[in-house]
Amino acid sequence: MDRSIAMLAIGLIFGGGIGFVVAAANGVTLDGHDHTDNGAHDGHGTEHSTEMSQGMDHSHDSLVSLPVGADAPILKIDVLKDPMSGWNLHVMTTNFRFAPDHASLPHVAGEGHAHVYVNGTKIARLYGQWMHIADLPDGEAAIKVTLNSNDHSPLAVGDVPLEATVSVQSE
Repeated sequence: MDRSIAMLAIGLIFGGGIGFVVAAANGVTLDGHDHTDNGAHDGHGTEHSTEMSQGMDHSHDSLVSLPVGADAPILKIDVLKDPMSGWNLHVMTTNFRFAPDHASLPHVAGEGHAHVYVNGTKIARLYGQWMHIADLPDGEAAIKVTLNSNDHSPLAVGDVPLEATVSVQSE
């Protein structure tokens, strides 16, 4: 009986640790912050009182407007059918740097990350040019990418949001 309890305790400790590693590797956080699109406001979520009470300026509503001009960021996307399964999203930017090391920190002009949506539902935060999308709903699927500041605020050039959408036909 004593050995069974010890083995249970070891299993729980190591199993929980592996679970945390897998969650962290997939971008899941345990801070109570949900980055999914809940359909509120303009589709970018709402301010979260937990973070605001901690003094963190973290809003999905406050658009960061960048100046129009030759140095303004540009976003283009392409979605390619993967020969094995799913789809490959290619995000191409100009005058913008993906900065995973600055995620959730204050805004810095010209850097940040992307948010990826399928049919209006946020599926990922992206820190690079390529992403594999394993499954899409049957029929026509709209894949949208937005460029966001380090603090998650959506970026715009002038008043035009930095976003691109491509529709694909899935079987």
